[in-house]
Amino acid sequence: MLTRLWPGGYLVPRREGASSATEELEQDGATLVKRVVHGDELSALREEIEGVYSNYGQDFRDAKKERAWSNDFRYEMFNRSPLAQRAAAHRGILDVIEPLLGEDCHIIANTCWRNPAATGSTHGGGNWHIDAGPHIPLREDQRWPDELPHPVFAIGVHLYLEDCPMSSGPTAVIPGSHKSGRPPPQDKNTDVELTWNDEGALPLVAEAGDAAFFVSDVWHRRLPPEPVHPGRFFLQIHYGRRDIAQRVKPTHELNHLEPAALERIESDRERLLLGLHQQGFYDG
Repeated sequence: MLTRLWPGGYLVPRREGASSATEELEQDGATLVKRVVHGDELSALREEIEGVYSNYGQDFRDAKKERAWSNDFRYEMFNRSPLAQRAAAHRGILDVIEPLLGEDCHIIANTCWRNPAATGSTHGGGNWHIDAGPHIPLREDQRWPDELPHPVFAIGVHLYLEDCPMSSGPTAVIPGSHKSGRPPPQDKNTDVELTWNDEGALPLVAEAGDAAFFVSDVWHRRLPPEPVHPGRFFLQIHYGRRDIAQRVKPTHELNHLEPAALERIESDRERLLLGLHQQGFYDG
């Protein structure tokens, strides 16, 4: 765990204790905190976010292509919902993540998911994947030492706006897999029985108002929902260390280039060097 040391702004090991949720997040790569929001606060947040779905059209962030699940998402939520902005700053969330990312960590993406009640499954992260990285790649013959805490660079949070039981196909994680230094094996990316270091899938079954936390490198996926399921509805907030760029808007919409510099670009490599990247997981 770490803290930001001032003056100078360097990260140093944290001497103060942290919550059991933070410790579990660091060790296992995921944790679930009950009742982060509840009562009138939760009801108002859900109502306002439902209004975002009504007032904003579909966001075609994936190369502007409409897909069957395009209406499931709304992006840059803190720009569209004051209560979503407030929820992203909730101390019940920040107190868990700041000891791992630093007190000046920031939001790098903020998307709402509303997978509808359905028969069968729709899009929703249904293959084993990681959100970024791995930030410290390892070969198959290498192993992260148990006595050394694994650094955390980005954390995803699902703040549930309605219950997410097993029937809905909750997000599952494989505890400890963020230390593998590898993405999930692609030939097993739909295997519900996938394991790492003898650990299998742990479903993050949640009630409305709970918050699930997982580090970007942990292997995770949406489990297959039951044939008839009530859907999922949650506010997703990704937080990163100060030195990781925000990805709320795609780089072709928001960048640091003056028009003249943009016109001088002569190759795809130069576009990347100047920060014009192809959209990835966090973009939106």
